[in-house]
Parts: sequence; structure tokens; C-alpha cells
Amino acid sequence: MLAATASDRFALLPDDAQFIFDFNQPQAATGQGGELIVANRKTFPALVGTGSGVAVGFVKPCGINTFHVHPRSAELLIVVEGRLVTEMVPENGVLDASGGRRMIQTEIGPFQMTPFYQGSLHTQFNPDCTNTTFLSFFASEDVGTGQVLDETFAFTNDVIEAAFGGTIAGANIDVVRQAIPPSIALGVEQCLQQCGIQKRST
Repeated sequence: MLAATASDRFALLPDDAQFIFDFNQPQAATGQGGELIVANRKTFPALVGTGSGVAVGFVKPCGINTFHVHPRSAELLIVVEGRLVTEMVPENGVLDASGGRRMIQTEIGPFQMTPFYQGSLHTQFNPDCTNTTFLSFFASEDVGTGQVLDETFAFTNDVIEAAFGGTIAGANIDVVRQAIPPSIALGVEQCLQQCGIQKRST
């Protein structure tokens, strides 16, 4: 990133194998419902200068990629195996026909694509008892991800109480904090029952 020229950057990658990224190698972004493997400028330095990044998601039966945003890029998501139900809430002022906040829901299968706009809140859910694999493409070498529940409950208790209108308070806030699963989590109750998957006990 600090190289003065593109020629200097190439000199820092003398081995041709440094221009291959292997999505078969697991990373830390693993939860009970699956895993994400991300090629960005940290995990794949050859991307520096390309303005792009890629992620591959492996979502187990009933897995849900929990509510998140990408602060530095839109996302184009393509399913290559299985099926995903996606939901996205764009920015303030995007309304539905009744004047309420619009939530865009899609159901996509193999080789179908949906966009998630930069900064939009979105999630993906595998409603089936079989695995789903997807590819996500980004216009950033460092797209960034913010897991919304983690970020929300990182605030102080009094701020959370105020934001929730006093409906959640005190010790209950800590209970919620501890219950937030890592992405990708196990999902919707109906799917878990249908697929015979036991929820985590905590």
C-alpha cells in the first residue's frame, strides 16, 4: 500500500503463487451456521491497486448471515449452489407503498444475483436442509463489515436503554450482549425444526 509505484508493488510480490487466492482455506469468520472466506488487501495483498474484493460464503442448513453493513462498497451476491432468502433495508427515506420503511426481500437460486447497496443493512438466510454457497463481489479492497447487533450492544447501557425506549434495561442488556451469535448463525425456528437441527443451548 505504501509502495511509490505499481512497479514497486509488483517487486514486493516476487513469487507468482502470491497471485493466487485459495478459497478452500478456512478463515476466522466461522459460526455455527457456516463460514465466510474473504479476499481483501490484507488476506490477499495482490488485490492492492485493483479496487476490488471477493468473498465466498458457505451457509449450512438454516444458517443466517446476521444483520450487517459494508461501509466502503456495494455488494453483488451470486448464489452458485442452493438457495438464499435475502432482506435489505436501504437508507432513511426509502419507503414502501404504504409510507413505511421499505424492506426489499429476494429469493435467489443458482446463478441468480441480487445487489446490496453500500451502507445498507442486509442479511441472508438459507431456508433449506442442504448447503448453500454464494460469491460476493465488492468495489473495494477493504470493504469492511459491521455486524449491526454487535455494534449496537457495544454502546453503554444508558444509551441502549434510551434507544430502545426503556423496553430493555439493566441486566437484560448483558443477557442480550452475551446471546448475540457470531455470524454465520443458526437461523429461523421453523427451518431448524424442519431439518431436525437442535438450537444451541445458550
